Amino acid sequence: MDKNYHDIPGTYVFDGTQNRAGYHLNMFCKSLDVEANRDAFRNDPDVYLDRYPMTAEQRKAIEDRDWLGMLQLGGNIYYTFKIAIFDQVSMQAVGGMMSNMTEEEFRQMMINGGRSVEGNRSKSEGN
Repeated sequence: MDKNYHDIPGTYVFDGTQNRAGYHLNMFCKSLDVEANRDAFRNDPDVYLDRYPMTAEQRKAIEDRDWLGMLQLGGNIYYTFKIAIFDQVSMQAVGGMMSNMTEEEFRQMMINGGRSVEGNRSKSEGN
């Protein structure tokens, strides 16, 4: 079902469809709340990831730390950020990677008030 918010450039709304698609990806991420699980993932990532029946694309996104890809594949930003915390990567660094900016460029953009809304309202406008 096409929803009107699918027309917003660069936006991946975590709706019911995304929730269902990303369930196992998000459950993996949530599992990193537990120290024993973090240790297991650190010690043997492949074996640990085998516990979660994700798609090949989801698993590759995790392995590659493809932050934007995880969102596109049903990841919830609050859950996928648990991987960044595991990796000791800041929110600004992840935001920069997702925006093709350095961590400092992303931080400065946020200090300056965030991304401009100009040219970012609708894919149909050809932006």
